[in-house]
Amino acid sequence: MLKGGLVVVGQHVVAVGPLAELRQTYPEAPLIQKGKALTPKVVNAHTHLDLSTVPYFRGGYTEFIQHVIDHGSKRTTEAALQGLNELQALGVGGFGDIAYRPEVVEWLLENSPLPGVVYLEVINRNPEQADSVAGRVAQQLSEWRKRKSLLRVGISPHTPYNVSPALLKKLVEMARLEGFPLQMHVAESPEETALMTQSSGPLKALPERYGYPPYQNLPGLTPVRYLAELGVLGPHLTVVHGVQVDEEEVQMLAQSGTQVVACPRSNEALACGQMPWELYLKYRLEPALGTDSRSSSPDLDVRNEALFLWERVDPRVLVRAATRNGYRMLGLEAPRITRGTSVSQVQSW
Repeated sequence: MLKGGLVVVGQHVVAVGPLAELRQTYPEAPLIQKGKALTPKVVNAHTHLDLSTVPYFRGGYTEFIQHVIDHGSKRTTEAALQGLNELQALGVGGFGDIAYRPEVVEWLLENSPLPGVVYLEVINRNPEQADSVAGRVAQQLSEWRKRKSLLRVGISPHTPYNVSPALLKKLVEMARLEGFPLQMHVAESPEETALMTQSSGPLKALPERYGYPPYQNLPGLTPVRYLAELGVLGPHLTVVHGVQVDEEEVQMLAQSGTQVVACPRSNEALACGQMPWELYLKYRLEPALGTDSRSSSPDLDVRNEALFLWERVDPRVLVRAATRNGYRMLGLEAPRITRGTSVSQVQSW
């Protein structure tokens, strides 16, 4: 609610409501300003904790990808620990994380004191390897799911252009049949759109720089239209970023039940553009919020993502994005602040 407040006695909430009404009911209570919002613990729906020791980068998207590749040796459990410690210190209620290496997934499953989802990142453009890669992923996920952990395991095909169509279809089928959540970077940058639609732009030359096979047989479609054509969209999928989209594509995402995570500060740092919030809200698709990694965001505090947008997007939408929408996206029960709630479960912005 706008202009709301809490009444606290001792260490518990005794009343919640519009500030004017609370002042009438509790006229003797001192008024303490607590910033812009009071909410349950927030959720960071998209992180890369294994990038927590990679230096912060500002610049073009393609240069950022090179930056990440060049610092690949830093993607370790020690980096994930540093990121996890930051999330704990911020008091988040849950998180979604994409891990590049299986050992980081295993470490998070064993050590995370926070609930959420850890997604194994998958990158492979060779269609002849689709069966073997999908089989290996299925075996790993099946073994990990048996472990006692606060985290669920999921799958993260890196991007529409870094996973072969054959493999992507198999991963989506696996997610649907076995109930594994799916999270994917989609429509993040103009460079991605240029690569997929015109087979051009700075991303096109990136494989050669690192000795990887060149991009071939690109679809000539925008990322969202390509995923729609492959049958990838649906409630099992969370699209991360969703910046470079038009109205028809937003409508596709909304009608398919696909979920979306916004990372506005990362998008700004990498010159990706701004998510068209007005289009998403027009079709009643409310995003969750994530910070992305420490390599493209100055911290892992998702409240700062909301504050970054505070003057451009309805604050009530941003509060829901950082709380309710994030919990639901990760399959967690969304808490509420009610009479009897401990003050320790309330965060101020």
